Amino acid sequence: MSKEKLIVILGPTSVGKTKVSVDIAKRLKSEIISTDSMQIYKKMNIGTAKVTEEEKSGVEHHMIDLIGPGEEFTVYDYQKQSLKIIDKLIKEDKIPILVGGSGLYINSILYDLDFNKVSSNEEIRNKYYEIEKTKGKEYLYKLLEKIDPEATKKIHPNNIKRVVRALEVTEITGKKYSENSNFRKYSEKYDFIIIGLEMNRKLLYNRINTRVEEMIQEGLFDEVKGLYQEGYDNTYQSMQAIGYKEVIDYIERKTSKEEAVRLIKRNTRRFAKRQITWFKSDDRIKWFDISDYRNTYNSTLNKILSYIKERGVQIETNN
Repeated sequence: MSKEKLIVILGPTSVGKTKVSVDIAKRLKSEIISTDSMQIYKKMNIGTAKVTEEEKSGVEHHMIDLIGPGEEFTVYDYQKQSLKIIDKLIKEDKIPILVGGSGLYINSILYDLDFNKVSSNEEIRNKYYEIEKTKGKEYLYKLLEKIDPEATKKIHPNNIKRVVRALEVTEITGKKYSENSNFRKYSEKYDFIIIGLEMNRKLLYNRINTRVEEMIQEGLFDEVKGLYQEGYDNTYQSMQAIGYKEVIDYIERKTSKEEAVRLIKRNTRRFAKRQITWFKSDDRIKWFDISDYRNTYNSTLNKILSYIKERGVQIETNN
């Protein structure tokens, strides 16, 4: 029995995933499932570059505006909810399209990630949380990197919970976390068609800088101020997002407005670089260069559609 197909469109921030995904969804008469870990939050629209109704162009989008900025939402929560939506769309004879740049969310679908296989040890777990508290997350991540470099290829340094879990499992079992239970094993549940969008690094960084300037003009500082006045300061996970933590530092007079903007641009560029490194480790991805976005968009879109067709999806490559 053949597997159901599932399309994934990924790439670094600002590369142009939204338009490409909407155009493909319209051709397939399907729906989009966001894999953006910040667009799950309500009230956080400008700083997360949340897809607008105009950009959606009538295409249904899922996994957006799920929770308030003060609520918790784990990768496991994402996996459970997304799999339900995926199965629902398949039953409706639609090919689900996952779109975004949050590697942890994407990998929860692309890989067989078992979140509960080894029992927890509270004493060991708390020991590592105390190390993170006293010495910082960078120290904790380097500790994992030293004993299990393979694990750090798929665990983001900001995901403290997973870094601690990897160290905990390693200590409990005496085996590296990457050697315990199907770590990095490709999911075989679906026939994945994974499309990666990339562009010239200098051009991408210029697009990022421009997007940040547009966010400022659209009212990013007012958006963050409003959230801050509601009590959402940088102790909340949501407020650690790029664009929010820097503005909060400005609100708390720890930095100037100009410096906050500079840091947002720099931190977003660094984030894009990490995303590229993260995605390049998966050899299932078919990459498409969209550097000449304005002049060659239609031809590049048709190349992507042709590839999807080659993978067995019935689709017309021309309007």
